[in-house]
Amino acid sequence: MYNKKYVIVGIIVFVALFTTPFWLGGMGGGEYTRPAIELPKGEKECVEPVEYMRAEHMQLLNEWRDEALRNESRVYVSSTGKKWEISLQNTCMKCHNNPKEFCDKCHISNSVYPYCWTCHIQPKESK
Repeated sequence: MYNKKYVIVGIIVFVALFTTPFWLGGMGGGEYTRPAIELPKGEKECVEPVEYMRAEHMQLLNEWRDEALRNESRVYVSSTGKKWEISLQNTCMKCHNNPKEFCDKCHISNSVYPYCWTCHIQPKESK
């Protein structure tokens, strides 16, 4: 084989380039830092616990959409047993009324572009 040294060098370079993200991720370069968002003022109760809402709010909103539009059900019973109106604008946006400081910071930092405002009217920012 005439090109043996070039093939070996090529394989080594390929393996190095292919494994670089794994090496950098293991060295702390891939740590996620949560963006600083503006939380609602005062002690306000959310429909579910904070950790659940951080992880599952989009699924919850999709379920709400399906319940409200397809099943004509407008009441959500939370894990605590409290009843809430199924409404993005009248329930969620009542407390989280500054989308630029609350929703957009997380969505932009995670490269997520939800389609909520294609149907809903985006609230004006509170001052």
